[in-house]
Amino acid sequence: MLRVASVDKRFSAEGPLVLDDLDLSVGQGEFVSLLGPSGCGKTTLLKIVAGLLPPTAGKVFLEGKESSEPSRKKAMVFQHFNLLPWRTTINNVAYGLEVQGVAKAERLEKAAQFLQLLDLEGYENHYPSQISGGMKQRVGLARALATEPRLMLMDEPFGALDALTREYLQDELAKIAASQNLTVLFVTHSIDEAIYLSDRIVVMGNNPGRILLEYPVPFERPRTTTVVRADPRFAELRNQVWLLLEEEKAGR
Repeated sequence: MLRVASVDKRFSAEGPLVLDDLDLSVGQGEFVSLLGPSGCGKTTLLKIVAGLLPPTAGKVFLEGKESSEPSRKKAMVFQHFNLLPWRTTINNVAYGLEVQGVAKAERLEKAAQFLQLLDLEGYENHYPSQISGGMKQRVGLARALATEPRLMLMDEPFGALDALTREYLQDELAKIAASQNLTVLFVTHSIDEAIYLSDRIVVMGNNPGRILLEYPVPFERPRTTTVVRADPRFAELRNQVWLLLEEEKAGR
């Protein structure tokens, strides 16, 4: 589905190497999380895959074809919602479809379907200033899903939320990813979140950004946070990832 092939990134000709010879593959319907210290290039990699930044070297392939520009096949969800304040909830969700040239009646119908999927019925005509942070992020997720992308790119989408809202949205995303057979590349700083949501965790190091190790997540779907955390394999995997990150932080 997605292949990142030998990607390097510098932001200037003489600047430091931000990403170094990075290779990554994500299969159809797979949920892969990127973990690593701040500044290791996780978001930079996500933007390269999205077509928002060019790589200095290497290529990105989506479904076997080179993919260097933004496209309808890719959707990105950010940490800070990026909702248009002058648009109602339903019109924010419909925005991507409007850009794609979908007729008004069709895009509003589809937007309403995804608002229902994310438990936002009754808030169609609210503005972003009138809803909570968790609801704003659900609107952002609905907007991305409404375009029916082949690949979802998510940059710490729950990082600014309180713990209870974050856990609720993790559960919702896990359900949607399974039911929609979504392919997801997800950036997070939370080991717990990565284990709960992912099929595979990719740990990155920095200076320059590179892949250190990949960990398969042993839990079958569907899953809940309560069941996963009660499983002794959760603590074992969490400890393995934490130790690797600590070693990288210490420069060993």
